[in-house]
Amino acid sequence: MRWTVHSEKSLYTDPWIDVRAADVELPDGHRFDHRLVRRPPGAGAVVRDGQGRVLLLWRHRFITDTWGYEIPMGGVQPGESPEQAAAREVREETGWRTGPLRPLVYTQPSSGLMDSEHHVFVADTAERAGEPEDTWEAERVEWVALDRTPDLVRERLLVSGTSMSALLYLYATGPR
Repeated sequence: MRWTVHSEKSLYTDPWIDVRAADVELPDGHRFDHRLVRRPPGAGAVVRDGQGRVLLLWRHRFITDTWGYEIPMGGVQPGESPEQAAAREVREETGWRTGPLRPLVYTQPSSGLMDSEHHVFVADTAERAGEPEDTWEAERVEWVALDRTPDLVRERLLVSGTSMSALLYLYATGPR
């Protein structure tokens, strides 16, 4: 069942977010206002080390007041491809430079509320390039065994939707 969108207008916008109201109609004719969020695309990477480990950030998220593991990820800059953004984000957030990247997963983590494209890549190698440029991004950067992924989810130490999707997908489909 496809909804009909009659109109959409911005309620608030800035470079990070665009909160909108849409006049939508359901297939049964019921019509109402629906709120939605438009976001620029994001990109990140799962970086592997050849020893069954992945490079993760341990960070605090003030919105939920929680700590957890996440993959390096951020916004795609104007004129930048998602792959370039993923490599840049890894370098800025972790201090590591990825080897060749290849697509891993594409996700829209909350498609009932927002259009936030997340492009996630995987790199099988990386080299230490220095200290993280964005020191405020994480409490620490560490190599974590990919086999720990189900436990991290169960223990609520991996709750970020995109990070969870990417790591569980790699755990389920990739060689460890």
